Amino acid sequence: MKINHIYIGDCIKVLDNTIKKNSIDLIFADPPYNLSGKGLKWKENKTGGDWFMINEKWDKMSNLNYSLFTEKWISSSYESLKSNGSIYVCGTFHNIGEIIIALKKIGFEIKNIITWQKINAMPNMTKRVFTHSSEFIVWGVKGKNWTFNYSQLKKINPNKQKDGSEKQMRDIWSLPLVQGKERIKDVNGKAAHPTQKPEAILERIIIASSNRGDLVLDPFMGSGTTAYVAKKLKRNFIGIEKEKKYINIIKKRIS
Repeated sequence: MKINHIYIGDCIKVLDNTIKKNSIDLIFADPPYNLSGKGLKWKENKTGGDWFMINEKWDKMSNLNYSLFTEKWISSSYESLKSNGSIYVCGTFHNIGEIIIALKKIGFEIKNIITWQKINAMPNMTKRVFTHSSEFIVWGVKGKNWTFNYSQLKKINPNKQKDGSEKQMRDIWSLPLVQGKERIKDVNGKAAHPTQKPEAILERIIIASSNRGDLVLDPFMGSGTTAYVAKKLKRNFIGIEKEKKYINIIKKRIS
C-alpha cells in the first residue's frame, strides 16, 4: 500500500486487494449519484452561461445495480477503516436512501447528516419542482472513540456569536458551488470535472475527523480536492480514480 499515491482502477478492487485492513483514519467519498442519461441542457442561459446536466458513463446504472454497487464499496471501505475511523459520503435525494441503508447494514453508526446549502445553485429548468439547492453529506463512524475536533471546528466556523465569540459548527453549511480560481479547467477552459467539491467542505471534514499525520482515503478522487486539502492540512492521503482522464489533473493539482 502506497501513501500519498493515486491508484488507477475500480475502487472496490483496490480497496479489497491493495488497501490494508484497519489502516485508514478517515474516508471521504463523493460517489456517482446515478443521475446521468437525461441529456438536459440550457443554452445561452442569461444568469450563468450554458448549463448541461451531468452525462457520464460512470454515472449510469440501473437502480438495482446502483444499490449493489453502493453496498459493495461501503463494505470494502468499512474493512479498510481503523476501529475508530469515520466515513463521510456525499449524496442528494436521488441516492441518499441507498447510502444510509448501506451504512447501517454494514455496521456504521450515523452521527450527522450535513446539509450543504448551495448559495449559487443551478436554476430550475423544468419549473415543475422546487429548485434544488442542497446536497447531503452523511457522517458515519466505525466503533467507539472516533475523532472529532470540536474546538478546532469552532475556530474555523465563519459564523460567530453576536458578541463575536466562537460558535459551534452546525450541520447546515452555506457554501457556493466551486467557481473562480478554485474551479479546475480543462484545455478548452471548461470545468475539468462535473462534480468538483468546494475545498471548504473538505477542510471542515478533514479537520473534524482526523489529526496531523493521519491517513485520509478518497475512493472517487475526481478532481483531487481531497488529496489537495489533506496535503495542505498536513495529512497523508490515498486516492482511487477509475477514469484515467482525471489522473493528470489530480497530479498537477497536488504537485
